[in-house]
Amino acid sequence: MVDLKSFPKVPRHVAVIMDGNNRWAKARRLPSLAGHKAGVDAVRATVDGCARYGVESLTLFAFSSENWRRPELEVLGLMELFMLALKREVKKLNQNNIRLKIIGDKSRFSDSLRRKIDDAEQLTEANTGLTLNIAANYGGQWDIVSAAQKLAEKARAGTLDPQAIDAASFEAEMSLQGQPAVDLCVRTAGEQRISNFLLWHCAYAEFYFTPKYWPDFNLGELEDAFDAFSGRQRRFGKTSEQIEAEEHNA
Repeated sequence: MVDLKSFPKVPRHVAVIMDGNNRWAKARRLPSLAGHKAGVDAVRATVDGCARYGVESLTLFAFSSENWRRPELEVLGLMELFMLALKREVKKLNQNNIRLKIIGDKSRFSDSLRRKIDDAEQLTEANTGLTLNIAANYGGQWDIVSAAQKLAEKARAGTLDPQAIDAASFEAEMSLQGQPAVDLCVRTAGEQRISNFLLWHCAYAEFYFTPKYWPDFNLGELEDAFDAFSGRQRRFGKTSEQIEAEEHNA
């Protein structure tokens, strides 16, 4: 058992943009898919670390709606890897009381992959520990537009007054409904952009960027991110003085 560090604050919801698999493979003169396979170990380490630290939700950006533009063989390999990971990992997730949820537009996936996703979600549905969200064929703009369409359908059917729509009712139609807003968003491989990921949910997220490629991300890297998060003052529009007074009176 690895000794865990102590942090003043641990994020309730961690989101990760897992970047750098291709560059990791290229640096080792390996095919791209080798980098994606190596990244599975980083997924295991991050899931395990978040579960041990008591994080409520972990959302991993596995495949964006823009990733279909990648070379056909790489996309095919990613779909096969996704299927293989579901077959190998879901029982372990269930044994560890982790709930699995796949978010994104599943319509472009094969019938067999959609069935495997449904089976995995149903198996872990009643688990009460960490919620692991895998964002696959996901885009933040798609998520917002989909929610707007659902609300528009309710308004057209006469079951919703458009004037009654607020942030809470909007969020209730989105992929992560019922889960806390993202507290910490981590991106690996040195890039510093959000890339259409969880646009709504990251409204007040703290961002942590690391030059490490995703396959090299481990528990120590996760703890570095938690350490940075703990040192930040989250004001949510208030002044530092107001936050300090609230903390003093707590």
